[in-house]
Amino acid sequence: MEPMTATLTSTGSTAAVIVTHQRAELLRASLEQVVNQTHPVQWVIVVDNGAEDVVRELVESMAGDRGVYVPSETNLGGAGGFALGFLTALSLGADAVWCADDDGRPADHTVLAELYRVAEANRLHEVSPAVCNINDPGRLAFPLRQGLVWRRRKDELEGDFLPGIASLFNGALISAAAMEIIGVPDYRLFIRGDEVEYHRRLVNSGLSFGTALTTSYLHPDGSDEFKPILGGKMHTQFPEGEFKRFFTYRNRGYLLWQRGMRKLLPQEFARFGWFFLIQRHDPAGFIEWFKLHNRGRQEDFRRPNQD
Repeated sequence: MEPMTATLTSTGSTAAVIVTHQRAELLRASLEQVVNQTHPVQWVIVVDNGAEDVVRELVESMAGDRGVYVPSETNLGGAGGFALGFLTALSLGADAVWCADDDGRPADHTVLAELYRVAEANRLHEVSPAVCNINDPGRLAFPLRQGLVWRRRKDELEGDFLPGIASLFNGALISAAAMEIIGVPDYRLFIRGDEVEYHRRLVNSGLSFGTALTTSYLHPDGSDEFKPILGGKMHTQFPEGEFKRFFTYRNRGYLLWQRGMRKLLPQEFARFGWFFLIQRHDPAGFIEWFKLHNRGRQEDFRRPNQD
């Protein structure tokens, strides 16, 4: 049964939510696009995980009366930052939340208007733009699978709209009514995988969502993390640095054991087994991955400095 939940409408109010941490100059570029959208943004909420005066001053100078500066003395990560930002938006009475971050930005000043147009045309509860490489907008910032084929360029994608596919937090527009069903991001995940877990809830909710290929959000390239295996037929994620790998693999371990995700477990073990043992000849790497996967499965959310 189709949920009796309000879909996105351009007549509703919009709160932009941006999460930042000690990157004021990058934030400036994001704010410049957000505050100058052709479709009105009633509130520009900036959750500052660094609680810096320079960020507060930037929000006040660029967003004016629309700016809502939310400092946090605790680094909440992306997950906690968006959770706090979403709840702040809901507390202000926003009908929809538009997500952004400090190192990415909408491609131009018409992105929000186009997202609403596509949402109304398709009766969506959530709509995302294509997430493209900030240095090469014709390329996708993250590889995207359409059917059985992985795409790395925007012009390789077919059609103007991809139903049931969304990159959350990077330019996504979500109705407040939908959040009554899917909630807000899970702070326990901190970074890495929080958007995948939120996407899982969106899929399980039965709400309608998709990606508009007629507009885009620009983001630093993240495709290098996705290493091709089996001649490019599959990919495995391998971030640079132990800190990112810790949260990536621990959080994936949690995610893959949740409802709607367990069917992917055989593929997960096969991919990482092949990547570490066959392709990299790195049994120590596989053991570390397996330990972190199990920590996630057991819902052990202690961070590296808490062991």
